[in-house]
Amino acid sequence: MNIIVNWFKRTFSEPQLVILLIILSVIVATFVAVGQYLTPVIVSLVLAYLLEGVVHSLERRRVPRLLAVYIVFILFLLAFAYLLFVLLPQLTKQIAMFLQDLPAMITSWQSELQRLPERYPQFVTQNQINHITETIANQMARLGQEILSISLASVKGFINVLIYSILVPVMVFFFLKDKDKIVHFFRLILPQDLGMTHEVWKEVNHKTAKFIQGKLWEIVIVWIGSYIAFFFLDLRFAVLLSFLVGISVIIPYVGATIMTIPVALVAYFQWGLDPHFAYTVLIYLIIQFIDGNLLAPLLMAGIVNLHPVAVIIGILVFGGLWGFWGVFFAIPLATLIHAIIKAWPRHSGWDSSPVSHQTDS
Repeated sequence: MNIIVNWFKRTFSEPQLVILLIILSVIVATFVAVGQYLTPVIVSLVLAYLLEGVVHSLERRRVPRLLAVYIVFILFLLAFAYLLFVLLPQLTKQIAMFLQDLPAMITSWQSELQRLPERYPQFVTQNQINHITETIANQMARLGQEILSISLASVKGFINVLIYSILVPVMVFFFLKDKDKIVHFFRLILPQDLGMTHEVWKEVNHKTAKFIQGKLWEIVIVWIGSYIAFFFLDLRFAVLLSFLVGISVIIPYVGATIMTIPVALVAYFQWGLDPHFAYTVLIYLIIQFIDGNLLAPLLMAGIVNLHPVAVIIGILVFGGLWGFWGVFFAIPLATLIHAIIKAWPRHSGWDSSPVSHQTDS
């Protein structure tokens, strides 16, 4: 017990460590308490953080900051308008088409399952097929209820999209334009001696910026490459599937495996066991091979030095806490924890003074 008490006293006698832990505690408490209400602010901060790298690049080329902010913000508005008025309607349309065709796909799949006991009686029984069919029916009923609830909440979702489309660009602009004022404000309210906090922030900021930029480039390249491949293969729902394939790279080691199933199923229901089905699956596997062995290592080289087990644990923990954003920022958050551990004060040996004092007495 004395060892634990001594470690606690010795460790938390470091003022900079206490300051760092207080700052982190306030940030986490704020996210937990009011994070759901601050989602537009968080999204705007993330976007401004990403765009700040582009602004800084223009500043290095001797472009005045205000002019650089306007240039980057106009480009951001064009990309935002494309996503909102071109991509989103296409995705919505293909999702509706997919849900419309889903019952026919399930019926066809059930028919194929019913033939398995006749073809492979030594491996599959009719009772097993009936159990699988019943499970599929239950899942379809649950899916139908979820779709109904989503449709009932569509008005609220439309209002949220409308609010985001107005608030987010405005806040992004002011976060970029008034960055120096915002940073100066926080410097005034924070303690002056932030040596350890500054050390942790410097490492996390560098790696997080590089990681997010690299990951976004990876998403865009995989998304465009998948769409081109699916388009020339004439695969149905090419826009939706390619978008999901691009987004799947957010989850390392798992996303690519999960997306194999919908791509293969759509190809099977469109062509059956046809050469087109084999070409689709083969090209998808080639895309994933290029991404995993060439693209991701090239974009992420030297950015994240975390063990794959640590990455998976981070995804599970932070994804469970904060959903999509937790998954997206799982690696930066794991990097933050790693940086704190590196900066944590270390002492040589255990302090055994209480024990020696008792011995002397």
